[in-house]
Amino acid sequence: MTDYAPPGSDRDTDDPGGPPGRPPTFTSWLRSRSDDELTALLDARPDLAQPVPADIGALAHRATSRNAALRALERLDRFTLQVLETVVALGDDRLSEPVGAPPDALAHGLGLTPSHGRGVEPLDSALETLLSLALVWPDRGRLRPVQVLRELLPHPAQLGPPARALLAALPHDAVRRLARDLVPHSTADSPVETVATALSDPDRVRALVGQVGEPARRLLDNLAWGPPNGTVTDARREVALASAASPVEELIARGLLVPTGDDTLTLPREVGLLLRSGVLFREVETAPPGFEGRQVPPETVVRAAAGQAFTVLRAVDELLERWSREPAAVLRNGGLGVRDLRRAAQAMDTDEDTAALYLEVVRAAGLIGTDHRLAGEWLPTREYDLWRERAPERRWLVLARAWLGTDRVAALTGSRDAGGRVRNVLGPGMVRPAAPQARRDVLTELGAAEPGLAPDDDSLRARLAWRRPRRQGPVYSELVGSALTEAAALGLTGMGALAEHTRPLLTLDEDADDTAARLLAAELPQPLDYVLVQGDLTAVAPGPLVADLARELALVADVESTGGATVYRFTEDSVRRALDAGRGVSDITGLLERHSRTPLPQALRYLVADAGRRHGRLRTGAASSYLRCDEPALLAELLADRRAADLELLALAPTVVVSGLNRAALTERLRQLGYHPVAETGDGTMRLGRPEVRRAEPEPVSAVEGAPTPGLTRAAVRALRAGDEAATVARVPVSLPEGGTAGSRASAVMEVLAGAAADRRRVWIGYTDTDGRQVSRIVEPSSVDGGFLTAYDTTRDAVHRFAVHRITGVAELADSD
Repeated sequence: MTDYAPPGSDRDTDDPGGPPGRPPTFTSWLRSRSDDELTALLDARPDLAQPVPADIGALAHRATSRNAALRALERLDRFTLQVLETVVALGDDRLSEPVGAPPDALAHGLGLTPSHGRGVEPLDSALETLLSLALVWPDRGRLRPVQVLRELLPHPAQLGPPARALLAALPHDAVRRLARDLVPHSTADSPVETVATALSDPDRVRALVGQVGEPARRLLDNLAWGPPNGTVTDARREVALASAASPVEELIARGLLVPTGDDTLTLPREVGLLLRSGVLFREVETAPPGFEGRQVPPETVVRAAAGQAFTVLRAVDELLERWSREPAAVLRNGGLGVRDLRRAAQAMDTDEDTAALYLEVVRAAGLIGTDHRLAGEWLPTREYDLWRERAPERRWLVLARAWLGTDRVAALTGSRDAGGRVRNVLGPGMVRPAAPQARRDVLTELGAAEPGLAPDDDSLRARLAWRRPRRQGPVYSELVGSALTEAAALGLTGMGALAEHTRPLLTLDEDADDTAARLLAAELPQPLDYVLVQGDLTAVAPGPLVADLARELALVADVESTGGATVYRFTEDSVRRALDAGRGVSDITGLLERHSRTPLPQALRYLVADAGRRHGRLRTGAASSYLRCDEPALLAELLADRRAADLELLALAPTVVVSGLNRAALTERLRQLGYHPVAETGDGTMRLGRPEVRRAEPEPVSAVEGAPTPGLTRAAVRALRAGDEAATVARVPVSLPEGGTAGSRASAVMEVLAGAAADRRRVWIGYTDTDGRQVSRIVEPSSVDGGFLTAYDTTRDAVHRFAVHRITGVAELADSD
């Protein structure tokens, strides 16, 4: 068995880390923990360090609070939870002295003694987990649960409360009568103590059980394994041992059942333990059920996940580039409309559910946001410009981390809230606080399987039910299902198994991102700097392209299809788009000649040259608008074109025509008619360039509790130690004038601090911070000037300025010996 005495102390000492002779406390045990053990505690329960407690006493108070303990219970597996319930049941301070559960009793209560054919190694591991989580603590060779667990686990192992607690709630006359019947010549101080002491003796309880008839014994057996409460009419009836007539009255008269309500009887814990022969659970599962599923070659899993990761990157980049030119509208409730979602799915070449997932992830990553106009639009942010310049594996890591951390669930898109309103992607009502933890639970459990094993759904859910029994429920089940689907869609899993590049993301390793990026980069297709131009005016990119080539090719050609290879099609409109952006005919053909592994077909050269010859011959301006051309014949042709009747053209000169349409409408209509006008400025020069690129500021996303980095946790432990030293260090108070003016007291404080600065010695100060809290600090003063103390603060490990008027006390530090 594991030695449960605190490190550096003996089992028989009273207070590890506290003054001799003082009874041990949970706080003193925490204080005796090593820095590594405190670091492990804050790593396992990150909520305890947010914000960092002032000292060990504040940490103990926070660790034993109701909400913090509930969060810790949710992290326990079924067996560890059974061990904790056993400690709570056997270590209740309302049972007989001494307080706490001995390790041997725990092993017997769980049926893990060698005599039962099972070892105690799983128990040692579970107890180490409970100690590391500070849910139990050692007290002179026994284990005690933290006090709040009595409230959170009122019926551990389906056992009732101890007899002492049940009897204390009964009327005094009823308890006195029970004590007189059970122990006629008791010397105990009170009837409650008399009966409680009698029921704490297993031999006495066994004798009482043997006195009742067979019907009463059947009632006890029905309550033995819980729940410990039974319903009966007139439960509070007056019953004496001599007058007991029915089976229920036989049990009440002997204290084997205790009234806890007008119609409720409860089986005391001591009686329940005896009826179970000291074993608390009928079934104890020390390990999760095994995996069942299909085996997939690990290399196939990696390739499938990496291929999906590449698909995600390409889809996101394609959509956000489109939204840079044609943003989607923001709904009144802040979400994205159904039509815009459908268009986004078409742009990303996926279904609407997957498109909703990608949109929620890129928003969580800060890559899209809304502008501040009255009719809002969804736009890429400036963070997107930085993101697309990174290596592909680093871009995927940004998305994966955003999905793991966000509490928004894309699977809720299209469902209705409690008010009957439809939930829109990117809109309100999509938050589920338990979603990040459910995703980590799923991925961690997949990571426990052998590489390449794809567990079936029932097998995975059975293991999760063992691993997280207190999280089970309809909401958690839905989150697990959506996590599996979303992990596959984002490339964290492949063929139903966890990908190797995902494993590092589930650890606290400081180099986790570097490791994941290296593993993924080895599987992603390498960017290419060439395409294959074909005779049908298309170009095939057999893989991802380098960023510069991808941008230029997207400017001069339209994406026709995606998949293992991307097909670009050259059209008159796409070539004109490049010409409008300032590219010349020679620039376009030169780009294609440099990056094509095949000769440029003559048809493509003709297309580019013809578009370039006609480009800019007509120029539009603002009159409402006008057309200007150096070739009168072209304007005459346009004036004679019957299709242009709606342009309301009027010739002012052989080279100038005005129109009743504005310039944008005139330009667009002329392009539809096959002309290639360009806009010009007031001085007659052509206005060329890309369309205006608009960006939004990233929106704040929900803050989700995450695991702190090891460096931050170690810093928190150092701050705890320093704060605890300031709170507990032996000190000799310095007398300050009482009853005088505030100025005289401040002068006395400054005099003491100036002396400490001159002697270079540390002192203790009490201080009221800006939030009105009273804190303790150990400081090494360096100067006192202008009503401020400048000193090195050991608690903060930094130089700090203190306002003298906020210093409530000063003390010299006592000799450390």
